[in-house]
Amino acid sequence: MWDLLLKNAHVVDPLNHVNEVCDVAIENGKIAEVGKDLQGKAEEVIDFTGLVLQPGIIDSHVHLGRMWGSPYGPKMLAMNGVTTALDMAGPLEDVLDSVPEYGVGINMAILQFASPPFTFKTNAPSKEEMETLIDKSLKDGALGVKLLGGHYPLKPDVSSLLVRTALEKRAYVAWHAGTSEHGSNIEGMIEAVAMADGYPLHLAHINAYCRGAIKPCMEETAIAIDLLKKNPNIFCESYVSPKNGTRLTCDAEGKIQSKVTGNCLRHFGFSEDRDGVRKALLAGKAFVVFDAGGYSDLMTGEKALKMWEEADSDVGGSFNINPPLPRIELAQARRDDGSFVVDAISTDGGCIPRNVILSQGLSLVKLDILTLPEFVQKTSLNPARMLRLENKGHLSVGADADITVYDYATQKPMASFIEGRKILWNGELVSKGATVICTKHGKEAIEKRGMKAIVVDPGKQIERIPAL
Repeated sequence: MWDLLLKNAHVVDPLNHVNEVCDVAIENGKIAEVGKDLQGKAEEVIDFTGLVLQPGIIDSHVHLGRMWGSPYGPKMLAMNGVTTALDMAGPLEDVLDSVPEYGVGINMAILQFASPPFTFKTNAPSKEEMETLIDKSLKDGALGVKLLGGHYPLKPDVSSLLVRTALEKRAYVAWHAGTSEHGSNIEGMIEAVAMADGYPLHLAHINAYCRGAIKPCMEETAIAIDLLKKNPNIFCESYVSPKNGTRLTCDAEGKIQSKVTGNCLRHFGFSEDRDGVRKALLAGKAFVVFDAGGYSDLMTGEKALKMWEEADSDVGGSFNINPPLPRIELAQARRDDGSFVVDAISTDGGCIPRNVILSQGLSLVKLDILTLPEFVQKTSLNPARMLRLENKGHLSVGADADITVYDYATQKPMASFIEGRKILWNGELVSKGATVICTKHGKEAIEKRGMKAIVVDPGKQIERIPAL
């Protein structure tokens, strides 16, 4: 007898070439069988007629730390059908400390930010300082580190050394392109790829470097695609929302701390200081991330200005800065072997309110830019491979029963399961806690916190597979 039998959904599993109406049986948290009109008995049978069922959605770029808006990131992700997420900045301790109160049962991997003035004192830390940060982060449960170069940059040669040092430790390493020499733009991306020097690297949100800051946005997009084709060591994602995420914090002299915020203010014609933020908020160009009562939302105008001033500028923010055509082109671009140039669709969401993989990402399918199996590959199979999660991203017999079910017509999630356990059900979240994806060094620390640990090896080589 199976634990759970999911009936009559349109099941999409590109790895196993399934794209039809059939049933999925689950036993002990694993996929037991997939097929038409399964006849075995089950403790619970659920009819999903008219809905799409795919391996659990994996968002390969999110933010769960309070410094980016609120502690509600796990809830906001799960309410939008996500079962696994890669947090891209932490702070690690803050994210883990929030789980007992705000965890909703999803899987999370966390990258500790490696950036001044937070985890490094200067923009030129020594190798010893890098090793100390990486070792402690891994021991405390991080999967690796992230360079917030676009916001808080390091020097170019220091950035390159940090990538190599993290890889020496078999840590996962990601980079929001940008250094003290080049910003979060196509020049910064070119520099980051060169600094990676052929080593494996997760380059964050490729669309962020194709906003028209240096050249026309589609010319920048063509450069980005060509660069990625020539450098297969770079794994990456791109998001489909027009909104970005940043911080609106000013220093004691009134200057903007984040280089990304400065770029956005300059793009819209405002000065890169307190006065510029003030004018951008009143003009409806800048947004404040605020606690809307159990979830984060965006606010602009006079109320947002008041909130920003009351917080002494130390709040998360957002700008509608991403042009549409690069987002579409990056989603569909392919290499000569048929694999995707940009491996995954992400949101850069979490507690930043733009968790739109379904609500906007499925529009790419309706516009015939992607097929439904290709959408599933970019939102589950490929990011699972990036995270070295061999038992996720597909519905093979014995794989983890992580599943997202949604209404294709409305592009809304209807249910989700992690290892056969309900997470989202009848519009409500029905689970608690978290499972943390970490290296072998962090397993003990995670289990001491009362959480389950999934141990992976970020140093393991992965190969791309063609679009299925």
